[in-house]
Amino acid sequence: MPFPAASELVKKGLSVVNIGISAKAAASGSEEISIHSDVTASAKTGLATMIGAISIVLWGALALLTRLTGGDVPPFQLLAMTFTLAFMTMVISWIWRWRSPLRYLRQPWLVWVNGVGGLAGFHLLYFIAQTHAPAVSVSLIAYLWPLLIVLFSALLPGESFRAGHLAGALLAFAGCALLIGGDSFQSEYMIGYLSAFGCALIWSGYSVISRLFSAVPTDTVGWFCGVTAVLAWCIHLLIETTVWPQQWIAWLGVLGLGLGPVGIAFFTWDYGVKHGNLQLLGVLAYGAPLLSVLLLIAADMAEPELNLLLACIAIVVGALLAARASRAAC
Repeated sequence: MPFPAASELVKKGLSVVNIGISAKAAASGSEEISIHSDVTASAKTGLATMIGAISIVLWGALALLTRLTGGDVPPFQLLAMTFTLAFMTMVISWIWRWRSPLRYLRQPWLVWVNGVGGLAGFHLLYFIAQTHAPAVSVSLIAYLWPLLIVLFSALLPGESFRAGHLAGALLAFAGCALLIGGDSFQSEYMIGYLSAFGCALIWSGYSVISRLFSAVPTDTVGWFCGVTAVLAWCIHLLIETTVWPQQWIAWLGVLGLGLGPVGIAFFTWDYGVKHGNLQLLGVLAYGAPLLSVLLLIAADMAEPELNLLLACIAIVVGALLAARASRAAC
């Protein structure tokens, strides 16, 4: 009976081959699923980074819109007005989407400390710094926050940090310093310097810590803006005299600030730092002062100079270095 035995052996051999093919197919399928999952995650991160970059563009318009207000409105009143507009923007969004605002109030106390402390604390120290030190020095020190974001993000779990991120941030900061210029530091302005450095610490800390609360919806930032508005109104009523804008262009500036740099920018930034590439966003943030100067030149409120071109090159190259490091880390 040799033939039946041979037939059985062939059947068993085919069975083994089929099992092997099935196993390979299953492994290949799981690998494809893994690759697809990685691509999807990378695409989501890229989209979140682009959303966060919207904030940088909006912050670039901050100086121009502030100029439009005319400079007559006291700082804390202007802060209160713009944050009130930011809060109302989110309220309209809640009504449009049939969402209950109360659902976003129930957050851990650490979320509230980080959110309100970040928004209110930064602006409070910034105004203190502006009144105790030259504006150029304050701007330069305060703009350490993108560099600090790049450094602090290395402490977060699951984050990849490469030398290209640091090199890009340092080069972009050099461009920012060249763009803003610099006064000689003097000890009599130490309170202003420390306050400006506090701004950098608070905003970079707020941005990095927000990453740990990625499950907290961005809608919660609406409430942060509301609380900050209330605090700003209280300070204004205590120490300032109310001055309302007298011209329509000034009201347009206030409206633009409340909807853009002090409104939507906070919402897009929150989403970006929670779900995007934090290091790349930190470096890209140095594009804000560059865009600010370009907009002022376009509006005939500033003159083009050689340092603008050099600063532009430094900031763009720094951003490209960081972007390259981000791609290498993926």
